[in-house]
Amino acid sequence: MSGGGFIRLPGGSVVVALSLPRPPHGARGGLYDCGCRVRVLVHAVNRQRALTRLRNLGLRAVYLRGNSEPPTPDEITAVLHHPDGLVWRETPEDDTESWHPIRALLRNPALPVRGEGPDGDGERPASAA
Repeated sequence: MSGGGFIRLPGGSVVVALSLPRPPHGARGGLYDCGCRVRVLVHAVNRQRALTRLRNLGLRAVYLRGNSEPPTPDEITAVLHHPDGLVWRETPEDDTESWHPIRALLRNPALPVRGEGPDGDGERPASAA
């Protein structure tokens, strides 16, 4: 079960914070596939919409039960200033680590980036098309 919580903002929207297991196919493969946890922040219209945003990204078993770990004021500021309204950080208690966009967490390193093939020729392999 993931620890997390939410806070309702004066405008009616919410910020949801969840501590989730790091996906095994994250941006930094190998070394970080250790079962580590990440803190994910989502800004949305309501709690259900926030969880739906995460589920649509492939994090299927995401539930918010209770309000044991609500977002801190610094976390709220971080997610409100991000254009996607969806950020994560590997070490929640380390204030020196910056927040990352959710794309960096869910990126599959097996797929080429920006159309580059595995041999650097600029073409994607036929199986990844």
